[in-house]
Amino acid sequence: VQLQASGGGLVQPGGSLRLSCAASGTIFSINNMGWYRQAPGKQRELVAAITRNFGTNYADSVKGRFTVSRDNAKDTVYLQMNSLKPEDTAVYFCNADINSSRYYSRTYWGQGTQVTVSS
Repeated sequence: VQLQASGGGLVQPGGSLRLSCAASGTIFSINNMGWYRQAPGKQRELVAAITRNFGTNYADSVKGRFTVSRDNAKDTVYLQMNSLKPEDTAVYFCNADINSSRYYSRTYWGQGTQVTVSS
């Protein structure tokens, strides 16, 4: 199983980006999916998470600006980021709790995608 993230880049303050993360491989089902970020010198932190039934959870710092969504048919999670601020600059990682069979489940991480917010 692999998670492939894409969509990062350089954007000006106030701009928008959309991150995508697609799971591939032997997948029976996917439970929670989410996005974390890690800025230089800081710990990795949860940005947003979404359950299989589309329940969501956000970090206080991104509420009202970011939206997490998923397409269960495509095994893909998205992060729409609006009104970006310089403090949103970080490497963004997706993760997912994936059942490779009815009896085996583990958490997988994507490779990380850089988001830089700067004028």
